[in-house]
Amino acid sequence: MKEFLLSLRTVWVKFRRDKAAIGGLIIVVALAIAALLSFWLAPFSAVAAQDLTNALQPPSSAHWMGTDQFGRDVGLRILYGARISLFVGFVAVAIGMSIGLLLGTSAGYFGGWWDTVVMRITDIMLAFPFLLLALAITAALGPSLQNALLALGIASFPSYTRLVRGSVLSLREENYIDAAKVAGASANRIMFRHLIPNLFGTLIVYGTLRVSTAILAEAGLSYLGLGAQPPTPTWGGMLSEGRDYILFFEWMPLFPGLAILLTVTGFNLLGDGLRDALDPKTRK
Repeated sequence: MKEFLLSLRTVWVKFRRDKAAIGGLIIVVALAIAALLSFWLAPFSAVAAQDLTNALQPPSSAHWMGTDQFGRDVGLRILYGARISLFVGFVAVAIGMSIGLLLGTSAGYFGGWWDTVVMRITDIMLAFPFLLLALAITAALGPSLQNALLALGIASFPSYTRLVRGSVLSLREENYIDAAKVAGASANRIMFRHLIPNLFGTLIVYGTLRVSTAILAEAGLSYLGLGAQPPTPTWGGMLSEGRDYILFFEWMPLFPGLAILLTVTGFNLLGDGLRDALDPKTRK
């Protein structure tokens, strides 16, 4: 326990020296707070209610980010959209990581025909661009937030599978794995007690970077009408609605676009900082 705390302290010292990573952490924490506040400040009844007499109002003290073509407050809808974006990002990563972790660990440890089957399926899926694969799955399942979430999870697991398999191929040659085999440990015990825990650092870094990819992909699906359906506000859906008003009512696409930009930048900076902090070669 003492060694773990010392290692954690070393990682934090290295992480806090990276100003860009701290900036990313601040953005992510602010986004999480905004998502939590949306449950009280932006209930669904408030973001879905229409008031045509208040339509297309520019940013003001009453509506900080203006209103849309139906008189709905853009700021409240962005706040609500933060909840959906975070949910999609983390759940899609959790689905892809879970599938990839199980397939990659078993393929790397057992090898043989199982490794061949898993990696050929992975190669076939990796041949398709991530967003195109998610788009095809969502189109087949039907447009909805749940189907988009499932599609993003399925489309992302091949990259986790390849990453985990490569790490397991290296770890299974370590002396402590041989010692566990000699002691009579089963294959399941070796994988879940010795291999998978040693993959957490790599998965945390990669998963953080993939959250931004999932959020961006969900925005793309929503922009095409394959994500959450109106009147549920999503940042991609708001961009799609605002494209016809960009010349004269620029605040409609501007603010959801900035929200996507800040969120993706924050997670990328955080992931880069974690990667450097957890890399023993960069520690001093």
